[in-house]
Amino acid sequence: MVATKPIDFRKGHDSLAAMVKNELRKDPFTGTVFVFRAKKADRLKLLYWDGTGLVMAYKRLEEHSFTWPAVKDGVMMLNHAQFEALFAGLDWRRVRAVAAKAPKAVE
Repeated sequence: MVATKPIDFRKGHDSLAAMVKNELRKDPFTGTVFVFRAKKADRLKLLYWDGTGLVMAYKRLEEHSFTWPAVKDGVMMLNHAQFEALFAGLDWRRVRAVAAKAPKAVE
């Protein structure tokens, strides 16, 4: 889940978990990855629960900016492929998940 409104990047684990619960109205302890952006579009923070504790990761792109949705209050869902593209600094809007079907039984 991507929080679309920029946050104060001085916030740590507990402050971000409280923001997830109180502002985004989501449970921060489900294993969902929450993505937060800074005012500068070249930075992001990830917060997720790994079953034993809160994990926070920070990434800053050195030569360009992340592609972000329009700045507004709320959250936006990304599928796994879109998240991977966002984290890699690619334009996640161009990524489409392909639905894989199980093969028919071989006789």
